[in-house]
Amino acid sequence: MPYVNIKITRDGVTPAQKAALIQGVTQVLVDVLGKNPATTMVVIDEIDTDNWGIAGQSVTERRRQG
Repeated sequence: MPYVNIKITRDGVTPAQKAALIQGVTQVLVDVLGKNPATTMVVIDEIDTDNWGIAGQSVTERRRQG
């Protein structure tokens, strides 16, 4: 029973894009590992850019700086 957790910043990802991620990741597990898609779970967590840091700065601040 595979469990995949995708974490992305909350930047206006559309429902269609999320559906494509879920379908695509599930298919990779089927193709590469022979996993059953009926028991494969994919969870997408959207994180506010204020709550995601890189090199000591939030993504919000890094984007502000260019």
